[in-house]
Amino acid sequence: MQVFDLEAQGLRALNATLHGLSGQTNETAWEIVNPRGSHAIAVGVDAPVDITVRGSTGYYCAGMNKQATIRVKGSAGPGVAENMMSGTVIIDGDASQYAGATGRGGLLVIKGNASSRCGISMKGIDIVVHGNIGHMSAFMAQSGSLVVLGNAGEALGDSLYEARLFVRGSVKSLGADCIEKEMRPEHLLLLADLLKRGEADHLAKPGEFRRYGSARKLYTFNIDNAAAY
Repeated sequence: MQVFDLEAQGLRALNATLHGLSGQTNETAWEIVNPRGSHAIAVGVDAPVDITVRGSTGYYCAGMNKQATIRVKGSAGPGVAENMMSGTVIIDGDASQYAGATGRGGLLVIKGNASSRCGISMKGIDIVVHGNIGHMSAFMAQSGSLVVLGNAGEALGDSLYEARLFVRGSVKSLGADCIEKEMRPEHLLLLADLLKRGEADHLAKPGEFRRYGSARKLYTFNIDNAAAY
């Protein structure tokens, strides 16, 4: 286990060290102590390593992650796992605004609540939230899956493309072009896998969720749908 004291050694040194890792490294387990809400912790990691952050983080923790498994033993500020490409990011506490924004792959797990715009413009990432999510979540989401064990705020899935949204609790309102859809057997199988990978299969069953997706009326401009824009 490699232990890095962020307070003593500094953020630039941390990220430079992590960026220097490669697929051949034998330094595969890292622990970051004294994060004290610092921003941009472990951004741009591109190696199959396990990183544990012992405390809460600021903006953009684990942004642009590739391959790594990063767990935050606390809460995360805005933009956690922003533009994530692959790997896994697990937040043991809550996440602030736009968690998983523009994510292209990998898995983001939030064991507490997520604030507004969770999964905004997601492009392939899978997000599992054990608690609730705020307003405008999955805005302009293009692909991937968002699973919410709690409730969803206003305008869920506004201007949605082809992302799959699964909500167990209530939805305050749906955004433009987002509708409830039938839960078919293939969706139950997909959801069961996401719950297992998201460390939530002991908390909920696939049959307890409702599925939401795009009505596909906003892909191209149509004068008959002008009121929806």
